Amino acid sequence: MPAPTTSRFPTDSGQPQQHMGSAPDRSGRTQPSDSHPKRTGPASGSARKGRAARREATAPTLFPMVLPPDHAASHGTSAASQPPPPPGPAGLRSRKPAASASADVAPPAELVGIARLAASSPLAQEKRSTEYFLLPVRSILNRCDSKRMPFEWTINPYRGCEFGCKYCYARYTHEFMELAPAEFEKKIFAKQNAGPLLARDLATKIRPVGVGFDEPPEHIAIGTATDPYQPAEREFGVMRAILEQLATREGLSLSITTKSDQVVRDLDLLRRIAERSSLAVNVSITTPRPRLARMIEPRAPRPDLRFAAIRKLRDAGIHAGVFVMPILPGLTDRKSDLEKLAQMAVEARAEWFSGGVLWLMQSSLTELLKFLDEKFPRLAADYRKWYSRSAYAPDDYKREVSARVGRLRAKYNLGFRPYAESPAERPATAQPQLALALAPVSCKPAPAAAATNTAA
Repeated sequence: MPAPTTSRFPTDSGQPQQHMGSAPDRSGRTQPSDSHPKRTGPASGSARKGRAARREATAPTLFPMVLPPDHAASHGTSAASQPPPPPGPAGLRSRKPAASASADVAPPAELVGIARLAASSPLAQEKRSTEYFLLPVRSILNRCDSKRMPFEWTINPYRGCEFGCKYCYARYTHEFMELAPAEFEKKIFAKQNAGPLLARDLATKIRPVGVGFDEPPEHIAIGTATDPYQPAEREFGVMRAILEQLATREGLSLSITTKSDQVVRDLDLLRRIAERSSLAVNVSITTPRPRLARMIEPRAPRPDLRFAAIRKLRDAGIHAGVFVMPILPGLTDRKSDLEKLAQMAVEARAEWFSGGVLWLMQSSLTELLKFLDEKFPRLAADYRKWYSRSAYAPDDYKREVSARVGRLRAKYNLGFRPYAESPAERPATAQPQLALALAPVSCKPAPAAAATNTAA
């Protein structure tokens, strides 16, 4: 299917309301229909009222409908005989449960920030055992203040990632929305109005570049936590809306990190961006073995498809390379596997080859250990020993792996990174794509940081 010329991402208009036929009170509970004065009239009016009540009960919502304690008694039914809550993301850990009968219990805290926005997100669709929501956000560009990161700004078109990588460090971000980390690949939030919001952010947040400005351009990294080309992109087109805005600007410094071959869908926009800004595409490939890849990255494209995407990007004149990130101890760190990846990178005409050892947040460790206990029980004990005390693998191991990857770069004449590692190393004005210079081949250790452990 040809690539769309414009984004198909829906806007706020025309979306289903949280509840149909009823309104929430100040406590957040939906008032039952019998809280309003009853109308007298013909039997047909009662039938219409019944249909409206049924529509109300099945309306998509992030919270099950909460009825007052006396609702069952007023309708002559017991609580046990009440129908179950309507379908929806029941995994959301709402802080607004049903009112307690005891006056001594303090009321729960209100949801705030991103959790409140997530709670107001309408359910767009459900398939493949995954629910998709439309997230009303206030901004697309997010500032990165860490001095360890080689970028100043990040963009993640989605919250949650359907690829479901067992090692994904970004699972903890679902906790900000009062969702369990295990829901990371089951509840996907597509950011609404991404194009207009990014246009505003680029105009107001990014440091100006060009003639008269001596400061180097601030780097924008896309896909640092969730994959911008995960399956949801086919439905919502948030990434394409973002690229359409970036294509109207010049002098930007940009990178995209993905595990998906879907990136080639947007070659037309990538070419336009590369003519006016510096652009690099990092394709994350952790293993050359398709069976292992299917186990640790259940819904991501096969490794050969990712290498084919690199080849197409290079044929189109787009700078692209391989991120062997993360390298999983005992699973993907074999010398033979890393050598095979380097060989395949050369065959695909990749320009750089970077690797970083796995690091784990606690929420990610919990999910990964479940997988290891089932599939690789002998490794599970080692992971508990290493990662229960620290988010990082031991320094000796990291140095060994870094040296191993460095030797492969030198052997196959591959670069280290597509862009400079600090603002001071970047030119004052971002160069167009064809003038983008790769960092010199380096065998220095890759920083073990959050950005190197890209989320699916």
